[in-house]
Amino acid sequence: MITLIAAAGENNELGKDNDLLWHLPDDFKRFKKITSHHFIIMGRKTFESFPNPLPNRVHIVITRDRKYGNVGAEVVHSLEEAIEKATSKKDIFVIGGGEIYKLAMDVADKIELTRVHGTFEDADTFFPEFSEDEWKLISEEKHGKDEKHKYAFTYETWVRK
Repeated sequence: MITLIAAAGENNELGKDNDLLWHLPDDFKRFKKITSHHFIIMGRKTFESFPNPLPNRVHIVITRDRKYGNVGAEVVHSLEEAIEKATSKKDIFVIGGGEIYKLAMDVADKIELTRVHGTFEDADTFFPEFSEDEWKLISEEKHGKDEKHKYAFTYETWVRK
């Protein structure tokens, strides 16, 4: 199963300058729980935004740079190559950025989307649009603002129809 996992604002905003636009500790915990012990596929910029590789996950980094290597992750040069590297009984999670999500949208089986209830005009990276004609919302869990979360958000799980 190939799952896109992301947190996006009301207008599909993902981030700015290779960083998130919000801090949602409960979403980080959920991301860790869902992706641990699985393959995570990402672009080079997303990988480089981490201070260290994320524990208990196999990192597969897609880059056009043929000289990019030995970085604590498997390095590939296409989405197809990334998926081939991830062949096992473990699930595959695509974790960004925007261009990688676009590439993976056609092959994804599921979307785990944290919809952040806010708009972020200075965003420079976006989650791709997707149609309810192709995707069905199967669960949602609302989370309000609180002392640790500046924005309300909803966990949404979508599956391909």
